[in-house]
Amino acid sequence: MDSSQIIAITVFVLVLIAIISEKIHRTVAAMAGAICLVLLGILSIDDCISHIDFNTIGVLAGMMIFVAIVKNSGIFEYLAIKAAKVAKGDPWLIMVLFILITAGFSAFLDNVTTVLLIGPMTLTICRMLDINPVPYFITQIIASNVGGTSTLIGDPPNIMIGSAAGLTFFDFIVNVGPPILVIVGAIILCFRVIYGKKMHVEESAKLSILALDEKKEIKDVKLLHKSVVMIVLVILGFVFHGTLGIESSVVALTAAAIMLLIGKQDIEKIFSEIEWTTIIFFIGLFVVVGGMVEVGIIDTLANMLMNATGGELILTMLILLWGSAIISSILDNIPFVATIIPIILTLESSGINVMPLWWAISLGACLGGNGTLIGASANVVLSGISNKKGYPITFMSYLKVGYPIMLITIVISTIYLILRYGL
Repeated sequence: MDSSQIIAITVFVLVLIAIISEKIHRTVAAMAGAICLVLLGILSIDDCISHIDFNTIGVLAGMMIFVAIVKNSGIFEYLAIKAAKVAKGDPWLIMVLFILITAGFSAFLDNVTTVLLIGPMTLTICRMLDINPVPYFITQIIASNVGGTSTLIGDPPNIMIGSAAGLTFFDFIVNVGPPILVIVGAIILCFRVIYGKKMHVEESAKLSILALDEKKEIKDVKLLHKSVVMIVLVILGFVFHGTLGIESSVVALTAAAIMLLIGKQDIEKIFSEIEWTTIIFFIGLFVVVGGMVEVGIIDTLANMLMNATGGELILTMLILLWGSAIISSILDNIPFVATIIPIILTLESSGINVMPLWWAISLGACLGGNGTLIGASANVVLSGISNKKGYPITFMSYLKVGYPIMLITIVISTIYLILRYGL
């Protein structure tokens, strides 16, 4: 191992440690690592740019802008109250509907945005019913990660995988959608066993829910109509972007540009709500992983994986599925996926059919985030909201629910992948 490889590995490990420890903000850690690689001569500025996946960055930025405008219409609050009323104040039915809404939103919005929109409304409804919101928050954390697994744009790892592998929105729906539908049904059954029979509320509390007027949550009727039309067009754009021959980032950025033009919102305010730290984190991370690529570490890791599995596709697929899940339960899945993508691309260049491996990584990394309270960003954000409002979600209390359910979802994924690619 030469000096450049030692430097690249050292920088990567230090960045990873900083991200895991949370002593340093992950964006600062990633950018510092990228700068170190440039200053130490491992990468040039041109090298850095070549390793940044601008399609991923474009999808993230475009959808952040789009959602920041659409949410000002009040559509998300309207749907939350409407669901509670449809359930007639029944706490279990409310939980099921909120699981479905959270999973559905997470398929098209990033998970953090989804829980930030659904969480506060859940808290309001739970207080009206005089019940503990913690079970609802836990189910929504898990539902957001499950729902986000099903589409190209639902979770950052999928955006990264889709961009690197040239996969379309339709590819994800066809290949990852089926097991996710089964998993959604499975987690609802699990929650029925865990929480369903413990939920009882007074009739007066149910009546208070029925008295709510969801129409009052609509802040801008014109924006609502525009948003509904644009949401439909965006979904169609993502579904057919492969057929149209355009990148997914073009769909997201076009939608953002149109909403900026027709939404008539305060542009300064909209752009202040964009998670620039997340976007810069991705840029820095791409560069840090790019350093590993440039010095040949990724090639070495790919060869080690091949030697360990003997090139057996099914074994490699299952190792990646379970490895992704276990690692992603304790480590942010974005750095892991950023590291594994170049390894899969290296395997592909050697003539191996890597398509099953992409789906294994997608399912493992996204679903693995449900394992612990630090497994995914949505987990941290929604538990933080709960803690601030006086309803603590501890690491261990979440672990008792999240990890067994994560294992169940990975078992279902294993069966699916073996049936689809192993027979």
